Amino acid sequence: MAPQRFHEQFEHIQRSMPDVSLAMGPDDGAAHFLYEKGVVLARDGEEARVVEDAVRAHFTTTDGLDPDHVRRDGPETNRTGVTRIRTGDPSAGEDTVPHALGALREAEDRRGSRLVSRNHVVHIAVNACPGDEPVPVARTQPANPAAAEGGHDADSAVGVLVIDTGLVHDHGSYPLLAHTTGDLQAAETDADGVLRQYVGHGTFIAGILAAVAPDTDITVRGTLNDAGAILESEFGARLFEAVDQGGWPDIISLSAGTPTESGEGLLGLDAFLRELREQRTLLIAAAGNNASDTPFWPAAYAALPEYADSVLSVGALRADGDGEACFSNHGPWVRVFAPGERLTSALTGFDTPVPYIYQHSTYDACRFGFEYPCTCQYPRHTGVLSEGRESTGAKPDQVMFDGLAQWSGTSFATPVAAGLVAALMAAQGERDPRTALARLLAATTDTAEVRGAHVLALRPATWRPVPVVAPAAPAVSA
Repeated sequence: MAPQRFHEQFEHIQRSMPDVSLAMGPDDGAAHFLYEKGVVLARDGEEARVVEDAVRAHFTTTDGLDPDHVRRDGPETNRTGVTRIRTGDPSAGEDTVPHALGALREAEDRRGSRLVSRNHVVHIAVNACPGDEPVPVARTQPANPAAAEGGHDADSAVGVLVIDTGLVHDHGSYPLLAHTTGDLQAAETDADGVLRQYVGHGTFIAGILAAVAPDTDITVRGTLNDAGAILESEFGARLFEAVDQGGWPDIISLSAGTPTESGEGLLGLDAFLRELREQRTLLIAAAGNNASDTPFWPAAYAALPEYADSVLSVGALRADGDGEACFSNHGPWVRVFAPGERLTSALTGFDTPVPYIYQHSTYDACRFGFEYPCTCQYPRHTGVLSEGRESTGAKPDQVMFDGLAQWSGTSFATPVAAGLVAALMAAQGERDPRTALARLLAATTDTAEVRGAHVLALRPATWRPVPVVAPAAPAVSA
């Protein structure tokens, strides 16, 4: 990862959570994820008591640690099956979470299972890349993927739940979103009327879904804050709220996650994933944008045998479709790839154009070492967060959105894959999304080369490759 970009986005997410003290992990100095300082998670009941007692005993015998801070921080039982345990005052000196994790290491080794976890931040893209930010597109341009043939039938429509940021206020001005409902974004712009980062992310995803699969009823839940983040301890509860509110849908499209230090899944989502497994709902989740083979959860549940038919992980193909996008995570736990670079869909500004100031500056070359003209480099812009650290003297670039945008990320490959499953369900009258997924994968013969391996590539018929030509270097006078 690029430490500078990680730090830029860390500071942005921290500002969006003013009442929570965050830290970067793991503890070896190589930042890969964010978590809450002074809090660990444990399973309800006996395991939570074991964790609390072990941490208190360790803190009692260790200089510099205060056992009086160790306590339950919330109800002893809840539907998510996890308990927050406070391990220290996050505002006072050294973070106590690593010490708490160490206190349980021997007990975990004896039991052969995990007892305690950090409280991770689940996010859209913490290792921010310039491709994580949208680019204006003229309203005369078609969507990409373009709208598939067919209409909407209320009796046969496939139900898709998008867990993301909320809908923008003018989403109804985009015809493809005529059958999209859900939560409106609470605050779209700052005090100066400038669009906040990741506002419109959920709307953009819904637009892709509706284009690929017109016969869908899409519900967007604004589960993530306007920095695209939420604490793991809250995320499970919010997922349960979403399915309780509208019932278990056919498909859940989720474009957020996190790596973990242990490489294991998220303790705070275990209960939700177990219940999802018992339903017929299919979770389709983004593989993440770290250009890494480190598992990104919850997408990586797709590699576990018990979730093989209920979770699909999706990586991103580059704009021309010839291979993976430079930013896409990869590895055996990523089951399919779909177009995810320079897609076009709805953002905002349909009623009144809205300004946006870029947060992250582009690079002179691909940050991940790829040689094609990727979103790390083009279109060129200077970002306010990058400039705050680099102080090059360049002025951050501002653009205006009047409806459509071009955007990149595994966030957007995910609704492409979800749309293809939904489209197959509608076309074949199949009511089981897991059966539809199995048929789709069995019928897919397209592949893409990703890090030397040939992987399944889901390319909608209405998707168009986007050639990207690097701008010519300016001529130099003799």
